[in-house]
Amino acid sequence: MDCRVVVEAAVPVYDVETADEAVRIAISKTGEMLNPDLNYVEISMGERCCPECGAESEPAFIAADEGLVALDLEMTVFNVERDEHAARIARKEIGQRLQNIPLEVDEVEVIEEGEEADNESDEDDLTEDISVEEANVEDGQGEGEDDALPEFEDLIDE
Repeated sequence: MDCRVVVEAAVPVYDVETADEAVRIAISKTGEMLNPDLNYVEISMGERCCPECGAESEPAFIAADEGLVALDLEMTVFNVERDEHAARIARKEIGQRLQNIPLEVDEVEVIEEGEEADNESDEDDLTEDISVEEANVEDGQGEGEDDALPEFEDLIDE
């Protein structure tokens, strides 16, 4: 089974004046720590709400030009037995790259078979587009022969 896991991270930022600036810096900082190893993790602003009244507030808390930003990190984990297993894998993979940043698993959603079929059909459409483009190049309708990449066998012969 495959699962989509959302992990909340509390990212500290320094020398910021506004919540928007803090969010931009936190997303950039987190992206740098995750890339290139985990470039498939989606980073978005988290949601903070008051525990007493439930009112939503900005994802960043600023005090004395320092901030703490709530970010949601979403990734898909493949071939797991249970949703708890997917949560542990996601937290471990993300936690290894985000040193000294607290993480909490927010949501684990099982990806249904129908969703996978939709993704595969999108990939099939992309494959068809590439095949048509390759056929046009071979027929001389696309780029010139000089611009085309050499075949693998030709590279080996050289």
